[in-house]
Amino acid sequence: MKLSQFKFKLPEEQVALYPPHRAFENEDGTVERIYNRDFCKLMVIHRKRQTIEMFKKDADGNDTNEPLVFRDIVNYFNEGDTFIFNDTKVFPARLYGTKEKTDAKIEVFLLRELNEEQRLWDVLVEPARKIRIGNKLFFEEDGPMVAEVIDNTTSRGRTLRFLYDCEHEEFKRELYGLGEAPLPRYLVDRRPAEPDDMENFQTIYARNEGAVTAPSTGLHFSRQLMKMMEIRGFNFAYLTLHCSLAAFDSIEVEDLTKHKMNSEQMMIPAECCQLVNDTKLSGHNVCAVGVSTMRACETAVGTDGLLKEFDGWTNKFIFPPYDFGLANSMVANFYHPESTMMMLTAAFGGFEIVDEAYKLALNNGYMFGCYGDALLIVDD
Repeated sequence: MKLSQFKFKLPEEQVALYPPHRAFENEDGTVERIYNRDFCKLMVIHRKRQTIEMFKKDADGNDTNEPLVFRDIVNYFNEGDTFIFNDTKVFPARLYGTKEKTDAKIEVFLLRELNEEQRLWDVLVEPARKIRIGNKLFFEEDGPMVAEVIDNTTSRGRTLRFLYDCEHEEFKRELYGLGEAPLPRYLVDRRPAEPDDMENFQTIYARNEGAVTAPSTGLHFSRQLMKMMEIRGFNFAYLTLHCSLAAFDSIEVEDLTKHKMNSEQMMIPAECCQLVNDTKLSGHNVCAVGVSTMRACETAVGTDGLLKEFDGWTNKFIFPPYDFGLANSMVANFYHPESTMMMLTAAFGGFEIVDEAYKLALNNGYMFGCYGDALLIVDD
């Protein structure tokens, strides 16, 4: 397929700046928000029937005027079905420093730690043109956290050595204390990160640190919803794919077969494989929560259609047409135009019906992006 087939105009007002919430203005003019993760709108694609659901049904099975919300997802699955979640944990990867001598403000985006003992980190810097090898960056006025640029890796990439002499755990604690939630650029260009974002931009089941962006579809799952799912007899399987900025890399080629994604680290433990494979072999549904989970599954699924243990890296890029080998349903968000996330969604659901769903979402005020509304694709 061609890149231009995934192009559409996304109105700025349909990019969600916050998770679903109720807002209250205090007497002093400040705004307080009460967040409800699972209260976003939900659209459902039935890919075999080639139909789309947007509204709740009345007692006679007819559409009402009340939109489906994410909590309604429980009505599309049965006891014994399994949901696969990506349990990667986001760390506060974006911090701001000043360049020595000039005091120029520099954004530093932490990607990954390269060497624990030497305090070496792979980072992105902005504006990159001002940062050269040998420059020092200061992260607090008169504070102890200082970094030296020791290498250029890409046009915006640098290797930093943090000059901070202490135990590693203390260093990480101090470093993260300077950071903020690594919201996508399309959000921070519209509003600054806020303290609530570090909680909102994290799934409730996150446990393995290493992501610099959230597996955003998982953000819709609240503790109350997962308790409800547990009561209904749904199973939860967990794998880890450390979400990098790879999904946000712009595609520079019209022919999608020529696009190469950057690699991301992933791990699939034996207990995840056992639960997922038992579910599949027993004829129950397997639902992948989010495109990162689906990419991980498709990286590790065998020719027998069963999930295999995995510990390594993946650069798998999925776009239509593609034959999926494991999950028969998935949950996604509504993504930006020409994004790899939208392409994987279209590959799973079918390009035509997903394209129709996106048009309905645009025409009916659905919200896009990591804090936006959700799309469920089921195999009936």
